Amino acid sequence: MAQARYKTLVDRFAEDIRSGRLAPGTRLPTHRQLAAREGLALVTASRVYAELAAMGLLSGETGRGTFVKQIALPRGLGLDLMAAAADVLDLNFNYPSLPGQAELLRSALRRLARGGDLEALLRYQPHGGHARERAIVAGHLRRRGLAVDGARLMLVDGAQHGLSTTLMALLKPGDVVAVDALSYPGFKLIAETLHLELLPLPAAGQGPDLEALAQLCKRRKLRAIYTMPTLHNPLGWVMSLQRRHELVELARRYGLLILEDGAYAYLVDKAPPPLAALAPELTVYISGFSKNLAAGLRVGYVVAPLAWVPRIERVIRASTWATPGLTTALTCAWLEDGTVDRLEAEKRRDAKLRQSLAAKLLGAWPRIAHPNSYFVWLPLPEEMRADQIAAELLAARVSVSTAEPFATGAQVPHALRLALGSVDLPSLRQGLLRVDQALQARSF
Repeated sequence: MAQARYKTLVDRFAEDIRSGRLAPGTRLPTHRQLAAREGLALVTASRVYAELAAMGLLSGETGRGTFVKQIALPRGLGLDLMAAAADVLDLNFNYPSLPGQAELLRSALRRLARGGDLEALLRYQPHGGHARERAIVAGHLRRRGLAVDGARLMLVDGAQHGLSTTLMALLKPGDVVAVDALSYPGFKLIAETLHLELLPLPAAGQGPDLEALAQLCKRRKLRAIYTMPTLHNPLGWVMSLQRRHELVELARRYGLLILEDGAYAYLVDKAPPPLAALAPELTVYISGFSKNLAAGLRVGYVVAPLAWVPRIERVIRASTWATPGLTTALTCAWLEDGTVDRLEAEKRRDAKLRQSLAAKLLGAWPRIAHPNSYFVWLPLPEEMRADQIAAELLAARVSVSTAEPFATGAQVPHALRLALGSVDLPSLRQGLLRVDQALQARSF
């Protein structure tokens, strides 16, 4: 009888939410109030809310209560959702491109057709890339402060593939990984797929709370930490050299593998050395050319201790068999002729201009961002709900991300993450103005 009562109550709430009788943002009774109102045990009332939350209909927020979610918002609004139509301004996915890049590609393809060994590109490439290509990418990294030879560097099909191959090669299901409480959604997806347990670390200034990491290491057997020390996504921090040394010391003390993501590191001038330069024996450095060149090329790289290279190469073979020959050849040609260095410098200037525009148009709202980054984090005032704002913006033909895709723990802050690099400047201005208008409308 109690089971039937519990199920009936879940069904009733679900129907009221889906029909709109319970509007998005409605605060529901506390667990105790629901139990008293419906004549339930407290544990049963809590179970009702837990099941509705698992269905994606409610969100429970510590200190605030239980709220009806905005179910009109596409599930996982964020990096996994592309603009739904040509007239939607995409401020949730970053694929920065500069005018003239298509012509660069056209010219590079012509050069490759005239002088390259095209027949070789039709065959399978070595697992991890040709020695010459590895050496070219290694030379690029040396200019960024990471001295590495080609033997420790493997080419992959984009940085996401690099993350996947690394985790598959070096971790096993059930391993525990420390990660920032707000972090790259692609890493969350891989961890979930590989059945890794993520333990969130709170932020402490320009980096993760290392005291919290130390306490975690004392309580749990951590296998690794995933971190973005140079231009964190989505909060834009750059860890100081001192904090990097402290993180390395903790990793050595507790035997942690460091997974260092450098996807946006190129945007920072004169950054401290990568963690892989400070602790090469326990760090895997992963990045690619999606942001500084183009997302469609799908060329990335993994730098690992020499002893781990065969294990990662084996997973490359198992997952894609070979690296992408054509796009790797194009990328290496651009590395050799200085095109990559030039595009990186231009994109640093472009990102700075876009941040200045965001600061001007969103000046009334708190913002967290690096002055050279392609994204802005907007914490929302107490009275605003991120899913409602995002849904209203989508109806106004602007796509943004909520905090949900970035949150690695149970607590999801009400915030928006705006990507600045995927539309032209006039469109960006228009999109930011609509964001400001949506926030202004909710502030009264």
